[in-house]
Amino acid sequence: MQIIQLLYPFLLSGLIVTGLTPVFIKIFRKKQLGQTTRGEGPSWHEVKSGTPTMGGISILIAASLVSLLFSAVFPVNFKLILLLIFILLVYGSIGFIDDYIKVMLKRNLGLTSLQKLIGQIVAAVLFYLGVSQILGIDSIALPFGVNINLGVFYVVFILFWLVGFSNATNLTDGLDGLLTTTAFIAYFSYTIIAVIQERYDVAIFTSAILGALAGFFLFNRKPAKIFMGDVGSLALGAGLAGVSIILNQAWTLLLIGIIFVMETASVMIQVTSFKLTGKRVFKMSPIHHHFEMIGWGEWKIVIIFSFITLIASMVTLFVL
Repeated sequence: MQIIQLLYPFLLSGLIVTGLTPVFIKIFRKKQLGQTTRGEGPSWHEVKSGTPTMGGISILIAASLVSLLFSAVFPVNFKLILLLIFILLVYGSIGFIDDYIKVMLKRNLGLTSLQKLIGQIVAAVLFYLGVSQILGIDSIALPFGVNINLGVFYVVFILFWLVGFSNATNLTDGLDGLLTTTAFIAYFSYTIIAVIQERYDVAIFTSAILGALAGFFLFNRKPAKIFMGDVGSLALGAGLAGVSIILNQAWTLLLIGIIFVMETASVMIQVTSFKLTGKRVFKMSPIHHHFEMIGWGEWKIVIIFSFITLIASMVTLFVL
């Protein structure tokens, strides 16, 4: 397979999302399936109330169908692509149920944390079984050729990685276009890594998601006409974690996904500090809200966070 051929899944996926998203926007507006802003969020986010959500459905449809199509066209590992689509769709389904409860049943918090966690753990265990059967690996690679054999604890690592990063991207999806842009850079970085490893099965999957994200950004940039919702944010994080595991480069996600790590860390620091001292470290968490509170505009935050992701990704690729 030639590298230039990866443009095909990118373009087709982008076209599908560009065509589907306006349809979803129209349907969701008609059925009043809009975002409800949380009371503890920035007050100026109230203008976003009513904006259609669950737009991530178009990303999942496009990425899944295009990945399946090109896995049949090119000589790649079909089982591996199915495994990646599986983890994308299952975590997306958890997010969809959560979104459905929020917008249809008018319960702003959606699924409980325990309900989400149970679904994420079950999906992660199934993913582990798939990785073990297809790739037969139970170790993680570290920089400079270091490998750590985890044995039976490999499943624990996969659980932590999938659950952790799916929730991290979910936290990041709080500003117009923020997750769309940072995730695009992250998936592009893994496309490069996949090509370097000649893992074109993974590259087809990541290229399909890249196209979907590019198409979705047209409607998700500020002022957003639609949000991706948990159906998109949980799926994208799980997809990144799954790709990093299959490429046996999981450690790279700590750098490539540095914004997702920062967002999660800010929440953990904020909660811990408040419980122990009664004081908050940040004006508001996740950290993108902190920068909003000190006067940064959404576009400024998106651009700077994306630039940080780009620099971190370039450093990661240099180290490989």
